[in-house]
Amino acid sequence: MYYRVVVHTANIQDTQGAKSIFLQAKHDAPNLKIVWADQGYRGKLEKSVAMVCGWKLAIVNRTEKGFKVLPRRWVVERTLARARP
Repeated sequence: MYYRVVVHTANIQDTQGAKSIFLQAKHDAPNLKIVWADQGYRGKLEKSVAMVCGWKLAIVNRTEKGFKVLPRRWVVERTLARARP
């Protein structure tokens, strides 16, 4: 599992910040094959990740309104919980 945290100013959108993380991850984790992301990362970033890094950016879709546990979301939350001191 690859884990990286980047904090940037509020005027940088998540998709813009993700580009630098993905380029660094390509170098640090050459065996990475798939990245799960929420719907905010759909579109141009999804295509450029495939072209530049050779990875599949798997978008976890929200299928209905209101609270619902999303597939793969728990993996991220569990990982973040373990990383806290």
